[in-house]
Amino acid sequence: MLEQKAAGTVTSGPASERVLPPYPEADLMHVVDLLPDGERERYVQIREFLQSHIRAASIDYWNREEFPFGLLAEMAGFGLGGLQTDGSSQLFKGLMYTEVARADVSLSALVGIHNELIVGMINELGSPEQKRKWLPGLQAFTQLGAFALTEPDHGSDIAGGLSTTARRDGGEWVISGAKRWIGAGTIADFALVWARDVSDGHVKGFIVETDRPGYSATKISNKIGLRIMQNADIVLEEVRIPASNLLPGATEFSRANDLLRDSRAWVGWQAAGIQLAAFDIARSYALERKQFGKELARFQLVQQQLADILGNANASLSMMVELARIQQAGKLQMVQAAMCKATTTRLARSSVAMGRSLLGGNGITTDYEMGKLFGDAEILYTYEGSYEINSMIVARAVTGKSAFV
Repeated sequence: MLEQKAAGTVTSGPASERVLPPYPEADLMHVVDLLPDGERERYVQIREFLQSHIRAASIDYWNREEFPFGLLAEMAGFGLGGLQTDGSSQLFKGLMYTEVARADVSLSALVGIHNELIVGMINELGSPEQKRKWLPGLQAFTQLGAFALTEPDHGSDIAGGLSTTARRDGGEWVISGAKRWIGAGTIADFALVWARDVSDGHVKGFIVETDRPGYSATKISNKIGLRIMQNADIVLEEVRIPASNLLPGATEFSRANDLLRDSRAWVGWQAAGIQLAAFDIARSYALERKQFGKELARFQLVQQQLADILGNANASLSMMVELARIQQAGKLQMVQAAMCKATTTRLARSSVAMGRSLLGGNGITTDYEMGKLFGDAEILYTYEGSYEINSMIVARAVTGKSAFV
């Protein structure tokens, strides 16, 4: 089995003989150079921590479908729980999502959802009281939230089909319904539940503490990817919450759409990260593994696969850099987010498949990591809007014709 080391490290032979290959970080387009000095230094520090402390440690948790609370505490020390509110640039945030995904995609999903949807929603749409109560713990990763939008019978059509209800009863709201595929649903301190107000038909956002009577969450097991992420089926049976738990800025579904747009964009960074991870693993393996008396890296077909994986990864990363520029200028629309999500995850699926093929039989086990990436890539391709749904969003925008039913 290959020794787990930082990205790009060749690990065979005595330590004195180990050398880094050219372009050890695989950043052929010098994307990191676009960061200002302070952010670049922080980026390098966090990248080294993720590769040396998180990457190898995540494998056993992934295999067992368990959540690594200890690793989360370590990540909090590097500020990964407060990226949304610490003044970081869009490019820095995106590259952080990429590097967490390069170490482990499940944890990148948690970091991204936590920042983009949980911290972001409370910070932008919450009341001063809600911000005071929740943001400090969230930013320190001592508290977790779950974003509860998708339902058992409504995924792609959630905007019009959402059936969870909210009923005002004096000084309380009464929430009833069910949610599915809710990340961190079994371990969160609260869920941000989207429900339809029966009085006016508008979809609104509510903070529902997970210890309230009537709230139950059941872990979804036997997933082929993102096995560390504790996805859940949630049932809300007449759950009563104070009227003050309604987020004042989330009184119609259009605000959810803004968050979903940004979240869709964030998946593109994950897709870049998983491809860089696939390249790291494939290159190290090709430089170490020998067949017919020479390293795999000397075979033409292997070199072709390595070049294709790296090309896909850098194309995805470059696309996301441009998206960050648009987002920083406040010009991001759903069409750009959907295009980037669809394109980068399509390339990620292809890149990881090539990586799995390059490792041969060893590519189907998590011992060599590539099998882990192979499963995770399928989730990226599907969640935050499937590939097909995002493609139709793009086509609708550029033709003016909707193919949605």
